Amino acid sequence: MRLRNKPWAKEYIENNSHIVEQQPEKWKNKWKERFGSDHPIYVEVGSGKGKFVNELAEKYPEINVIGIELYESVIVRGVERAVEKPKPNLILLQQNVEDLTEFFGKEEIDRLFINFTDPWPKKRHAKRRLTNAGFLKKYEEVLKREAEIHFKTDNQGLFEYSLESIANYGMKLQNISLDLHQSGMEDNIMTEYEQKFSEKGMRIYRLEARLH
Repeated sequence: MRLRNKPWAKEYIENNSHIVEQQPEKWKNKWKERFGSDHPIYVEVGSGKGKFVNELAEKYPEINVIGIELYESVIVRGVERAVEKPKPNLILLQQNVEDLTEFFGKEEIDRLFINFTDPWPKKRHAKRRLTNAGFLKKYEEVLKREAEIHFKTDNQGLFEYSLESIANYGMKLQNISLDLHQSGMEDNIMTEYEQKFSEKGMRIYRLEARLH
């Protein structure tokens, strides 16, 4: 992803701290208190410009949604979307996914989404893939028992790697789709990349993984 410098982004994010939580570690094991409701918590890692989390929160007010994105020049668009159409059940975090266990407690998350993450195609970068066993271990720590991970990508290589990585980790694979937009699946919320790729006729791969 090409990042464009936005000098105003930092101040804009800080001025909207009700949307972007500045001290996520403070709310570890207390996110429902932060939301002010006992609703299930769904998290998207690598939420990019926030299209998916904003639409998810708007469509399902009975779910608390958290989007995690590291780069301020990217997450700021998600903040703008949340300002344009406020959603009390949405919080964004400008954080590194590697630090997930620093701000979520054991079994605190009900569902996790990984959408169109960087495929890191070179073998030496495999540990950076968000479906690598190292990341799966972090997800397992914060996800509830029997919780699901939903994964989408346009990259066949990453999808094949993810199938193998998740299966080897011991999670149960289900609802695998090799061409999502031809599968007849309803209730699919698209990301920016998904919309862009599907308009070009590119195949979208999807899977669900359940913890045992």
